Amino acid sequence: MFHYFKGSLLFTAICVALGAWLGWGMTGTVVGTLGVLWIVVVLGVLEVSLSFDNAVVNASVLKDMDEIWRRRFLTWGILIAVFGMRIVFPVAIVAIAASLGPIEAIRLAASDPDQYQRIITDAHIGIAGFGGAFLGMVGLNFFFDSNKEVHWIEVIERQLIKLASIDAVAIAILLMALYGISTLLEPADGFSFIVAGIFGLLAYIAVEAVNSLLEAPEAVDSAGNVTGVVARSGFASFLYLELLDSSFSFDGVIGAFALTNNIFIIALGLGIGAMFVRSMTIMLVEKGTLAQYRYLEHGAFWAILALAAIMLLSARYHIPETITGLIGAVLIVTALWRSVRWNRANPGQDAQAPVGSDGSALKV
Repeated sequence: MFHYFKGSLLFTAICVALGAWLGWGMTGTVVGTLGVLWIVVVLGVLEVSLSFDNAVVNASVLKDMDEIWRRRFLTWGILIAVFGMRIVFPVAIVAIAASLGPIEAIRLAASDPDQYQRIITDAHIGIAGFGGAFLGMVGLNFFFDSNKEVHWIEVIERQLIKLASIDAVAIAILLMALYGISTLLEPADGFSFIVAGIFGLLAYIAVEAVNSLLEAPEAVDSAGNVTGVVARSGFASFLYLELLDSSFSFDGVIGAFALTNNIFIIALGLGIGAMFVRSMTIMLVEKGTLAQYRYLEHGAFWAILALAAIMLLSARYHIPETITGLIGAVLIVTALWRSVRWNRANPGQDAQAPVGSDGSALKV
């Protein structure tokens, strides 16, 4: 276990040291420094609790990726996740919203954190629309899959499978949700919410389009082998995972301002969480955990749907981040528990095989 998390622990030690240096520079007192370190640790725990389902979904995609693209995601991707979403993203929001250059936005974050926080908070409606729409499509399309044979919450999932034959049913449901929530907002906010949601939907469709284009029929070499499939599908999966990571990060970045409006403290805390999510992803892939636990992936996608609904509703209602993290954790732990029970009841059987009427795995 330590093998998978030693890099994250080292990164945590570096961030804690930087937090102590930052806290001492800001307060000049031991108590103040300890207060800053406490916020860094809490933000790290918050990010892990909000993003554990992200690790499971990442693993479900990575297990089918080529080793080269898997390694690229776990190196380049984590740089984008830690530095891009935790530092560049908040600065970019402020720069766009306040019509500032990136340097001016960083200066604003350092010199006037209260104003910086107000700008970030004002942008929440658009962020909720975009992130909620993208995550909603990810979750809905997992359950609206006619090829899906394993079901966890059967009374719901079997009914959803029946709707899978309807073209664009997931898009229809999402658009209805966007419209319904927009009616609860002020007209200007409702318009911003719907526009952001449509862009989130388009981002999902664009990734799917790239995936389809890159997995088009390939050329055959002189030896009769199909060439280019792995690299192309790996690139599409890389784009998908980056957008997925970004959507998960929105909630954590916005929620962090409930604890502090200092962008550098936020970056340290959320960066720690992002590194542990990466370590969990690697562990899940290398140990084959998803294949061992029948319903774990289902729990993660139910958690994604819950997070998507919470993000969309947060445009109108304040929902504490602790509730968001708790719902995801309960769903995944419950799915894991049900998986363990199934394994005990069906020893030696394929955890991913469809189930017969007697509850045992079918031989295929």
